[in-house]
Amino acid sequence: MAERTLRGARLGGQSFEDERGIEFAARQQVGYACPQGHEFEITMSVEADIPANWECPRCGAVSLSVDGILPEEKAEKPARTHWDMLLERRSMDELEDILTERLELLRGGEIGPAHLHRGKKRKATA
Repeated sequence: MAERTLRGARLGGQSFEDERGIEFAARQQVGYACPQGHEFEITMSVEADIPANWECPRCGAVSLSVDGILPEEKAEKPARTHWDMLLERRSMDELEDILTERLELLRGGEIGPAHLHRGKKRKATA
């Protein structure tokens, strides 16, 4: 097995392939300007969709394209609350009926924490 290993090669080292006959993809330089005054260029393919913003390599802020490409506006949905989802499943009349029914059970001692109803049951039996 030792005679099959490639001596002198390491991971991440140089490639042993020849670059003759290879045609590289067409490239372009895209400029970005950071809000803190940093300017930098990114090399991209000519066929690539150019993003409107890019993270600044110096400070990490969101940088805008100097070519005037504007970020597209995303339509944001309003946040749905638990109450909104409940109203999608039940009508107000149904909710009022359920509330009345549950309150009667709670007051009658059939549901709820036992410590709220212990004293009432002792007095009722005595």
